Amino acid sequence: MNRSRPSAVLRPFLAALTGVGLAGCAVGPNFERPQPPAVSDYTTQPAATTVTTTNVAGGEAQRFAKGAEIAGDWWTLFHSEPLNALIEQALTNNPDLKAAQAALTEARENLLAQRGGYYPSVSAGFSATRQKTAGVLAPIPGNNAQQFNLFTPQVSVSYVPDVFGQNRRTVESVQAQESAVRYQMIATYTTLAANVVVTAIQEGSVQMQISATRRLIDLNSNMVEIVRYQMAKGSASRLDLAAQESQLAQVLATLPPLVKQAALLRDQLAVLAGRFPNAAPTNQFELASLHLPADLPVSLPSALVAQRPDVLQAEANLHAATAQIGIAVANRLPNITLSANAGSTALSFDKLFSSGTGFWGLGAAATAPLFQGGTLLHQERAARAAAVEAAEQYRSTVLTAFQNVADTLTALEQDAEALRAAATAANDAQITLDLSKRQWQDGYIAFLALLSAEQANEQAQINLVQTQANRFADTAALFQALGGGWWQRTDLTKDKNEQ
Repeated sequence: MNRSRPSAVLRPFLAALTGVGLAGCAVGPNFERPQPPAVSDYTTQPAATTVTTTNVAGGEAQRFAKGAEIAGDWWTLFHSEPLNALIEQALTNNPDLKAAQAALTEARENLLAQRGGYYPSVSAGFSATRQKTAGVLAPIPGNNAQQFNLFTPQVSVSYVPDVFGQNRRTVESVQAQESAVRYQMIATYTTLAANVVVTAIQEGSVQMQISATRRLIDLNSNMVEIVRYQMAKGSASRLDLAAQESQLAQVLATLPPLVKQAALLRDQLAVLAGRFPNAAPTNQFELASLHLPADLPVSLPSALVAQRPDVLQAEANLHAATAQIGIAVANRLPNITLSANAGSTALSFDKLFSSGTGFWGLGAAATAPLFQGGTLLHQERAARAAAVEAAEQYRSTVLTAFQNVADTLTALEQDAEALRAAATAANDAQITLDLSKRQWQDGYIAFLALLSAEQANEQAQINLVQTQANRFADTAALFQALGGGWWQRTDLTKDKNEQ
């Protein structure tokens, strides 16, 4: 008994489709990764070591180790357990990072969906109908029944051979877009870690400035009372009192902005850690408790472009734009569609696969654009222009990356110089205050002169705190500028290795 099995018909057809799919070429340019910049240093006069300031927190010399590796958890070099805990909370709970991770999952699923175009589309169908035909107008079944049931199961296969590589270029473009999203997620991660460190440093600095400012207010208040007493005794004028009251008012005016800044920084730390502002971390970050990293790695310029997530994202965007040229070219070429179907039709369900009920069909169709009003031509030109745009954006990103590193290296060098000067000024102010205390005790100067020396000392301490904070913050900025060491963390690299 001769039966036409769907699998017997479709098996050689699917094999033929596979062979056709492997043939052909991918039109359009192949992506070539940009070469690293031919530069050897970030600055015109590279520094090897910064100056040292003794007996001051954060005054240690910092050595720039060219070509050294960056740790994936570089923030632990500050030796602050509260800071480490806060960063881990941020990396676990920050909604921006979670959103970036979800975007990466979305991009990966879109890539897997696009890869489905490599394979034939196979569908199965089954229809069951009951109908009555007019004998004088319509054909009737072989049993001459005008009212009958009709059962039809069938399998259909369609396939668009990738003759000119349109699907391959599309998958290539989507895969590059997935890479861009991945590097954007990594950039979110590195920025988050750096923001937590810098915000904690700023918060600690502002708290110390608030304490110093309050001491200044107390000193100036005492000075006002002294001048007011002297004016009552006739040894000071109203002008002297007005000048001292103006000085107090100026100091008082500096406190609310500092208190405001401290509150904003605490709120920012809470949000970075994925909390509401009323649940801000209770830990106080003191600059004196932080350890300044002494050995700072400085990646080679050729390695920077392979580390910075924003540069890698720009490179992925360039790759995607290059693949889009091939897609635009393929749209102007003929398109071939192959199809096949096989099944059975019977008047009763139990006769579906009996002799004579089977049917099958094979087909091929080709279409080619002849006239589209210039649409396809201009789309190809637009794709080529977009690739040029992406290439220039890549170059701009690379230049900005090198600028970030150069600026941070210069800042660290000058921060060390500024800290030395501020420490010297603070030391001189302390010496002046100590001498003033002795002279006041011995009756050589008035108490007002002693308060002036104390005021100068407190102001010098505020300046010292600010320069200390700048040095810690710029150290964190250097790690971020060099890429943040994300490639050392398996939780950020495992997805790439699995593909």
